[in-house]
Amino acid sequence: MNFLFLDQAANAAAEENPLTTWGMFGFTIILFIVMYFIFIRPYKKKQKEEDAMRASIEIGDDVTTIGGVVGKIIAIREDDETFVLETGSDKTRIRFKKWAVSSIDTPDKQPKDDKKTDKKGDKKSKKDKSEEE
Repeated sequence: MNFLFLDQAANAAAEENPLTTWGMFGFTIILFIVMYFIFIRPYKKKQKEEDAMRASIEIGDDVTTIGGVVGKIIAIREDDETFVLETGSDKTRIRFKKWAVSSIDTPDKQPKDDKKTDKKGDKKSKKDKSEEE
């Protein structure tokens, strides 16, 4: 008899608040939206920037690969998405896939930074440096 009473109480509680099902469904949807904006969207944005950087490599650019090899691009083959990197004093040439580029180190392809750091690590603007001279 006790068990019957508990079952009736549980049924009554479920009938009293039909929004609990919709509330849990809504909470799950909100959770997925938050996860998208925290994890997936920034990753896709960074991936798009990296793809644009890799598509913009040109002959003569200094690059660093994901394996840490540093050198100058001397040839690019678009048909199989590869490039030839010349590195070292003995002019060793190695062929890499474009996805292996980690960064472009050519000075004119570096992002422009209006503030420079001095030897102490303090950021100073160009105006502050001209006043010091």
